Amino acid sequence: MDIVDAHCHIISEDTARYPQAPIGGKQSAWAATRPVTAEGMIARMDQTGISQAVLVQATTHYGYDNSYVLDTTRDHPDRFAAVGTVDPLRDDAATLLKTATGQGRLAGVRLFTSGSTVPTQGEWFAAPETFPFWEQAGELRIPVCLQMRLGPATHHLVELLERFPHVTVLLDHIGYPDITTSPATAGQDVAALGVHPGLHLKLTHRNLEQLHDAGDQATDFLTPVIKAFGADRIAWGSNLPAAEQSLPQLRTLAEETLAELPERNREQIFAGTARRLYPALAASAA
Repeated sequence: MDIVDAHCHIISEDTARYPQAPIGGKQSAWAATRPVTAEGMIARMDQTGISQAVLVQATTHYGYDNSYVLDTTRDHPDRFAAVGTVDPLRDDAATLLKTATGQGRLAGVRLFTSGSTVPTQGEWFAAPETFPFWEQAGELRIPVCLQMRLGPATHHLVELLERFPHVTVLLDHIGYPDITTSPATAGQDVAALGVHPGLHLKLTHRNLEQLHDAGDQATDFLTPVIKAFGADRIAWGSNLPAAEQSLPQLRTLAEETLAELPERNREQIFAGTARRLYPALAASAA
């Protein structure tokens, strides 16, 4: 099967050229204990049968310095697309976004809103100060990966999607729904967001592990979600090396968990959606 990994991270061994600058000043544990370089990622992809990948900025290692993902993508344009980070609260955020994206630059951006390394919690991603950023993202047709947890912040996400219906938002880890407690309830909650055409879902090990553990009840989550969004608005990402498993194990987890889906759905989730979101990958594949 043709596979694109829509979410992985790389860390360089060259700390002089690519110094640490984590947001909040705290490095994520995985970046220190099991980093993977660009060359290491290519080797793992070749071993696993993954043709292309989206390099998502390791915000908790490099902050707003997107140099490593950009340099890697320029060196290997046939294998990678780069998703970096821009501060949407800056007065010049719209200008920064326009400058940072486009041909030969970032193919998308990511906002990291929750976790132990984030200095401020809350729903700042939808604050009025960010509106110029979102408006520019819509005009540029740049996908914005949003790392946030569904729950109290969901209504802020909905308000954002309603205000900027032409923006493409890719919800990392599907917003961390609690599939373990009730797959059916979690599925209905996520499916309710499918009415927003700009919203896409990134399916990773954080969801797949829970779905695998749910066994036959996994369909109670997957069926309403795929019906509401369509497989062409869902993309698989490994989250390597933040995920502890190896890349072959992460691929196997995804394939086994999604094995009962129709072939066309799996083709979209494993490759088609990512290539539509990041046209440079499709052009390289062609």
